Amino acid sequence: MEFADAPTDISAGLRDRAAVPAGSDRVVLGLVLAALALLYLPTYWSLATSIWQSADQSQGPLMLCASLWLLYERRAAVAALPAAPRNGAGGVVLAVGLLLYVVGRSQSIWIFEVGSQMVVFSGVLLLFKGWAGLRLTWFPIAFLVFMVPLPGPLVAAITGPLKAGVSYVASELLFSWGYPISRTGVILNVGPYLILVADACAGLTSMFSLEAVGILYLGIVRHPSRLHDLALSLLLVPIAFCANVVRVIALVLVTYHLGDAAGRGFLHGFAGILLFCVALALIVPADRLIGLAIRPRSRR
Repeated sequence: MEFADAPTDISAGLRDRAAVPAGSDRVVLGLVLAALALLYLPTYWSLATSIWQSADQSQGPLMLCASLWLLYERRAAVAALPAAPRNGAGGVVLAVGLLLYVVGRSQSIWIFEVGSQMVVFSGVLLLFKGWAGLRLTWFPIAFLVFMVPLPGPLVAAITGPLKAGVSYVASELLFSWGYPISRTGVILNVGPYLILVADACAGLTSMFSLEAVGILYLGIVRHPSRLHDLALSLLLVPIAFCANVVRVIALVLVTYHLGDAAGRGFLHGFAGILLFCVALALIVPADRLIGLAIRPRSRR
């Protein structure tokens, strides 16, 4: 008798892992996915052949994959929801999203064209699954904001002070450690080498990418406490700043000890990986400390 239920449990688990959840209308789902692909695949191709090739915006494909993976993980829960009653909210939201897409695509305005995904996806979910479906998927949809190319004037206005701050902290730390280093703006003079702190090393786009890593961590962990999420979200900014400082220090040390050629190779290779590793290494203990601080209050 105990083994009789095992095949049922296994089959249920397989249905949950199926690419198309049980109970889904495959024809309607296929048509919706085909329409979305027809709409946005040209956008992704345009991004891949232009903006995503630059070091400042290369995080775009990773953000897209992360958002699609989060949506895929929620497919069974969304399919289990009943069909949404007829209401005009989904149609209005979808129409606004399509209008944004048309304006952005025709006028080459990336923030409208790429940002319209969030509005279009929300409208589609409202049409078929109502507000319950949107509540289940709001985080993966909102996460798409991290693949929207940042406006040039905003990047230029914020990147300068960020680079100056990162360069100052890195040079002061290295000087306190006994290294022969001086700083002129964002140019570091260490030994016989001059190192320019580039936008990709400490600019707004780098901070934006690190913020995305932290927000993705929050979305995966899913803390029950909103206060916990808020506290960690606020800490993501100084964590991203510290990660950029570590990246610049590592670049300076590699250049000083191994030469300019090694520094250039490090900059284009391992430095980006180090940046995200440092960010995660800071996020996890910060998360633990916040949990320890909030837990006693929740018990009270």
